[in-house]
Amino acid sequence: MRLTSKYFPVLNWARDYDSEKFGDDFLAAVIVMVMLIPQSLAYALIAGLPPEMGLYASVGPLIAYSIFGTSRTLSVGPVAVVSLMTAAALSKVTQPESADYITAAIALAFLSGLFLLMLGVFKLGFLANFLSHPVVNGFITASALIIALTQLPQLLGLSVSGHNLLALLPQLRYSFTLDRDQLNLATILIGFATIGYLIWARLWMKAMLQKFGLSERLSNILARISPIFAVVLSSVVAFYLDLGSADVLLVGQVPVGMPGLTIPRFSLELWLGLITSAVFISTIGFVESISVAQGLAAKNRERVDPSQELIALGTANLSASVTGGFPVAGGFSRSVVNFDAGAATPAAGFFAALLIAMATYLFMPALAYLPKATLAATIVVAVWSLIDFSIVKEAWKYSKADFLCVITTISLTLLVGVEIGVASGVLLSVLMQLVKTSKPHIAVVGRVSGTEHFRNINRHQVLTSPGIMSLRIDESLYFSNSRYLEDFVYQALAGNKELKHVVLMCNAVNEIDMSAVESLLAINENLRDAGIQFHLSEIKGPVMDKLEKTQLLEKLSGNIYMSQHQAIEDLA
Repeated sequence: MRLTSKYFPVLNWARDYDSEKFGDDFLAAVIVMVMLIPQSLAYALIAGLPPEMGLYASVGPLIAYSIFGTSRTLSVGPVAVVSLMTAAALSKVTQPESADYITAAIALAFLSGLFLLMLGVFKLGFLANFLSHPVVNGFITASALIIALTQLPQLLGLSVSGHNLLALLPQLRYSFTLDRDQLNLATILIGFATIGYLIWARLWMKAMLQKFGLSERLSNILARISPIFAVVLSSVVAFYLDLGSADVLLVGQVPVGMPGLTIPRFSLELWLGLITSAVFISTIGFVESISVAQGLAAKNRERVDPSQELIALGTANLSASVTGGFPVAGGFSRSVVNFDAGAATPAAGFFAALLIAMATYLFMPALAYLPKATLAATIVVAVWSLIDFSIVKEAWKYSKADFLCVITTISLTLLVGVEIGVASGVLLSVLMQLVKTSKPHIAVVGRVSGTEHFRNINRHQVLTSPGIMSLRIDESLYFSNSRYLEDFVYQALAGNKELKHVVLMCNAVNEIDMSAVESLLAINENLRDAGIQFHLSEIKGPVMDKLEKTQLLEKLSGNIYMSQHQAIEDLA
């Protein structure tokens, strides 16, 4: 039973489910549903898909996550960055607005789900750690900027496509210089009026509602779901003023209800064309989702299981693929709304899915009058908060290596594309880490007076012992840096005729591989030939277990000490 509940967390919280929790969950579900509908429609457009597919991608995933997820407040569905990556991936294998494009989106969700599920089953979530924080921030900033630019033509009634600046800017320049007569005044008014309203709602609506006597919690929720009011009002205006006849682009007729089960089409050529994109989309989606889930869980002193979250997100994407959706992840804004609304269990997501499914039957006809400019405005305001170039300044001040990773990620994402951008950032981060660990910090240390602590002689006033050199290495020893340690030791010994002992402090060493063992043996032999004993101190237990399987301990000319203080006391 315990093993079953581990993989099906629903069995843990369902046992104690009661009417009070149902009330909290259902209220949260209504609020999230109201927020999720305009978001889902908008993010489907980012992916280049029919807007109703955003709703389809919000039903199955929410149900799947409520069964397999460990966060009680994470809300899974379409998100901006993943939608942009989806559009970039699909445009490489098929033409937008074609039947094959939709088929490819479903296949991409299926492949993303399989990859996440595999990571979860084999507990490989640590692979996402290769996405450093600066790289993720830089990637999200660049992606958000591209998303905002792709929506600008929709706000003006123009048609522009592309997933990087090299593709977008020439089209935008052409539109503004040669196609000004094609600008649609009604579309512009709707789009920019919606932007103004959403900015006002985000900045001042909460304070205004509180002045009218509403509670802080209710005011905050109403401010967050403000896009639904823009959707309803603009649709009503478009209907009564017949804006469609004025060349305002509307969503148009959409199918009523949920689609039947959609089986992802197996095509080796298609799958090979999408598999790399599926890996990137899954990884970015997981990093974004787990960050949101862990942040909200910490507020309630709860914890989420990263491996189980991989399984939950995997099943969510698989569910999207069989319900006519596209790749999904945990969304920050609606998860926060779900949290603020008082969701007690993951059942809130389940109820939200049922309500969205009902909406596809009841409200789909009304979507025909929804201006696309309203959705574009919703997207621009939603992603604008993701644009944060302060990470560039912070990285420059803190670490030039991190700065290089950030600026490379941003530049290549903007100029080439999202996949190249994030891949280059990851590769550069790994390369920088290899370079850093290949030249670890090594210090000559001495004892701080009146203590048993040893510190760098270049930073502190310390006591040293004649004839004894104490070295501290602040990195694990492996093939890339073992030769660097040898060179440092030999250089430190040069010209020191009085030296009798060298003690290497290993308190920061968590691993020693075979190459490093060979280097330590070489250092030991060379020091022995020079009449100097080589000692080790403060070796951690797991490292010592490994060293006992080598010849180092047997051939060591000196001793192994529990502490550096003990070594100096014994050798002085």
